[in-house]
Amino acid sequence: MSNPNMEPTNFIEDIIIEDLKTGKHKSIVTRFPPEPNGYLHIGHAKSICLNFGLAEEYDGVCHLRFDDTDPASEDPEFVEAIKRDVKWLGFDWGDNLFHAADYFEALYEFAVELIENGNAYVDDLSPEEIRKYRGSWTEPGKNSPYRERSIEENLDLFKRMRAGEFPDGAKVLRAKIDMGSPNMNMRDPIIYRIKRMPHHRTGDDWVIYPMYDFAHPLSDALEHITHSICTLEFEDNRPLYDWFLENTSVPSRPRQIEFARLNLAYTITSKRRLARLVELGHVGGWDDPRVPTIAGLKRRGYTPESIRDLCERVGVAKNNSLVDMAMLEHCVREDLNKRAPRRMAVLRPLKVVIENFPEDKVVEVEAINNPEDPSMGKRKLPLTREIYIEQEDFMEDPPRRYRRLAPGREVRLRYGYVIKCEDVIKNDEGEVVELRVSCDFDTLGGKTPDGRKVRGIIHWVSAEHAVDAEVRLYDRLFTVENPAEREDFVDYVNPKSLEILTGCKLEPSLKDGALGSFYQFERQGYFCIDTEDSKPDSLVFNRTVALRDTWAKIQQRNG
Repeated sequence: MSNPNMEPTNFIEDIIIEDLKTGKHKSIVTRFPPEPNGYLHIGHAKSICLNFGLAEEYDGVCHLRFDDTDPASEDPEFVEAIKRDVKWLGFDWGDNLFHAADYFEALYEFAVELIENGNAYVDDLSPEEIRKYRGSWTEPGKNSPYRERSIEENLDLFKRMRAGEFPDGAKVLRAKIDMGSPNMNMRDPIIYRIKRMPHHRTGDDWVIYPMYDFAHPLSDALEHITHSICTLEFEDNRPLYDWFLENTSVPSRPRQIEFARLNLAYTITSKRRLARLVELGHVGGWDDPRVPTIAGLKRRGYTPESIRDLCERVGVAKNNSLVDMAMLEHCVREDLNKRAPRRMAVLRPLKVVIENFPEDKVVEVEAINNPEDPSMGKRKLPLTREIYIEQEDFMEDPPRRYRRLAPGREVRLRYGYVIKCEDVIKNDEGEVVELRVSCDFDTLGGKTPDGRKVRGIIHWVSAEHAVDAEVRLYDRLFTVENPAEREDFVDYVNPKSLEILTGCKLEPSLKDGALGSFYQFERQGYFCIDTEDSKPDSLVFNRTVALRDTWAKIQQRNG
């Protein structure tokens, strides 16, 4: 147990500690219950960390259960993606992998039990009529004309529904609760519907399927879940879940506890909305590095450590809030700063010829792999007559405090010599295409024998040894902070969320990098090799995050 003194740190732990101290439970059992109808996103990461983390902290068990009750939207691809994501985040369910589909027979029997106790009935109203009869937030609903069917008739009709005697949508099974309840969830909710569609686990065995709100709490009970931890949007569902547990002969009574979900600014955390982005082609797929799916964040270069760190910093709260994207970016910077090897990459190259450098000469300069971790050692970089620098590191008519290269000015090459701009070559359109410079060979390694100060330092790569690559720069996915609040969120997709740079020049050591490996490009940010589009002869790098840390500055200002 990682909390041996059982000291509470949030309201959920208060409940768990009290239950263990009073003997209500000898050990805790939690679960993470995703529907396999899409990829997991950053909001799910918080739930994963919470459920698996609490089980680990209090020597309990956490189940991974797929609430797969709707074959129309579920796919084995999503099942495997979810399992990959949970493991990538650092959690293991062991032997505790379950599926709601495994309980279909037991759930059917629970439905029969409700009918036998007079608590459920078969309804012939159409979907449109059911919505009309349901009422509104200001008006009560009214009873279906089929609500008072006899128990015998309901049992017969429900069995015939299972046998496939009726077409899709002809009948549903509804719980008989209260059509006048102020809680819309309690107005005789549908618990079974006819749907002739093969299920990815049960095939064609069933033509009726339970609704999520019916299967979810009963599956928890069948698995003897002690603490059913849900996000706040399920708070209004709790009375319904409790009603199902109270009116069926379940083997246990889980306690539902709600917490605030993780909402991230300038993006969306909704599988339904993410699916729409994918379907409309606004992004390249569920693992597009711009979307906040765990697969997308992984592909962009975010680490599991940084995501777990974010979840820890956000904490467990009872009220929803919007988390600044800068906070997530700060978490990954802190992690990668310690571990990412430093490399030099020129994203918008400008050719530079060192005129007094011999054409066949190669000078190997020594570069530090990571100043935060001396154990990562050093590497050799080839410096030759022709090099590339960033276009933005040269300016013909610079402002007063400009410290990079300009006509007649000096600048130091990172780990190399001091160079001085002697001539500027332009094309017919007047664009700068090449610089001619001279080199002071007495300045290698930071030395300036005559004591002159050269403040500017720029990065570079050897033209002869450079590796060509494509680099993808990402911006916010949306142009507004909270797109979920807008009438149609797709209207606010950022058209500049992706910039693709071709012809980038990288230092030669990056040629042999493994897919997914991450680096800090000096003065540029943190980047990783794309796991999908990168090939040995055509490297593709994704920028994870820029170097500037706005969240750290905010914390300092508030500190």
